[in-house]
Amino acid sequence: MTSREERIADFIEAFRVEPGSTVKLSKDFDPTYRGTVRKKKKGRQLLAEGIDILSEYQTRLYAQHSHGVLVVLQALDAGGKDGTIRHVMTGVNPQGVDVHGFKVPSSAELDHDYLWRYQRQLPRRGAITIFNRSHYEEVLVVRVHPELLERQNLPHSARGKGMWRRRYHEINEWERTLSRNGTKIVKLFLNLSNEEQRTRFLRRIDLPDHNWKFSSADVREREYWDDYQRAFSKMLSNTSTEWAPWYVIPADRKWYARIAAAAVIANALIEIDPQFPTIDKDAHNALLDVKKTLEAQSPEGAAPDPFEAG
Repeated sequence: MTSREERIADFIEAFRVEPGSTVKLSKDFDPTYRGTVRKKKKGRQLLAEGIDILSEYQTRLYAQHSHGVLVVLQALDAGGKDGTIRHVMTGVNPQGVDVHGFKVPSSAELDHDYLWRYQRQLPRRGAITIFNRSHYEEVLVVRVHPELLERQNLPHSARGKGMWRRRYHEINEWERTLSRNGTKIVKLFLNLSNEEQRTRFLRRIDLPDHNWKFSSADVREREYWDDYQRAFSKMLSNTSTEWAPWYVIPADRKWYARIAAAAVIANALIEIDPQFPTIDKDAHNALLDVKKTLEAQSPEGAAPDPFEAG
């Protein structure tokens, strides 16, 4: 591992939820944290470096074609999910990235188990897929609003005492299966403070070009702030695993959240360490024969191979 890669691994350690630990979000993770990166200008430089690393490793991931990367992005409303996706993935090849947002499930989706619609959108080998909200809504929004379970038409045995514990277990085992079969799972929770959320909602109201982002339903959900904090704490405590740990990203400063998210995703690709495929001796000799043919076709005065000529 190079010093650059070691620095990334060290940088993200502050955000990692240790598997098996019990999390109390308000006590254990500070939404305003920014470590040693005190200046936004420095942050922009670090983000640019992170994007370069992502681009490099994404190309290798695509070429090797053995692993996929699933980025799970969770946050409260105004947490910065869309901006994080836009800024962090700006330098990668769009052909190798898919983004899926999951809203209220359709009637067809409700006719299947709760993981079905997420299973259908998993990354193909060589690609990165981002879930903008994810299967974790099933232990967050649904837990805060248990009336939503009525639409899922669950049998009696799937409800009642122990339901949430079972869902945590089911999600962990599903992710373990994905991990064993080549899907690297990167789970990011953008941790926003109550006051910063209030400020961002006001900004959406005050700025005409941001009005479209505002929804009165988002403000109504603020009434459940404490319930969501408890639900997030339970989720982090029960579903941060060795094969798919959670990273709690300080999100009150958007620029810092983007650096942190880029670093976690880059580290996941570094851990995969994809390599460009090599070819055997016969294939290499066949390439040399083709090269000779192409060099013979060079026009008068032109270098037979301009790449070799420098």
